[in-house]
Amino acid sequence: MNRSQSLTNSVRYGRKLVSAGITGVRTGQDSARGEQRLSKVAAEAAQGSLALAAVGACAGLMSSCLMRRDKRFANAVILGGVGSALGFLAGFSWKTRKVTSSVACSAARELGKVRDSHWLELHPIDYA
Repeated sequence: MNRSQSLTNSVRYGRKLVSAGITGVRTGQDSARGEQRLSKVAAEAAQGSLALAAVGACAGLMSSCLMRRDKRFANAVILGGVGSALGFLAGFSWKTRKVTSSVACSAARELGKVRDSHWLELHPIDYA
């Protein structure tokens, strides 16, 4: 096999992997969300995460009080924003864990199928 055939085969295999990953993501989304639209699931998770964002902002503001006197306001704004972002991210991740795990498992399953078929193409099994 020359270099151009090898490159063509690699590109073809990469396309199969991407296609299988996209199919797995779609299948995982459909099975996890049921009849709800994905935007509704995300909106509910975001709304539920606002409380943790507020807690994170308060923790960031309180930690700025423990710092030096100079630039206290700037530190309070920065740490409050970081705490709020971390709190929101933690809450959103927790609320969408069912959808995320379903998507990841389904995509991994589809990628595994493509990888197995590719391996069998390269290493044919002859039982005769």
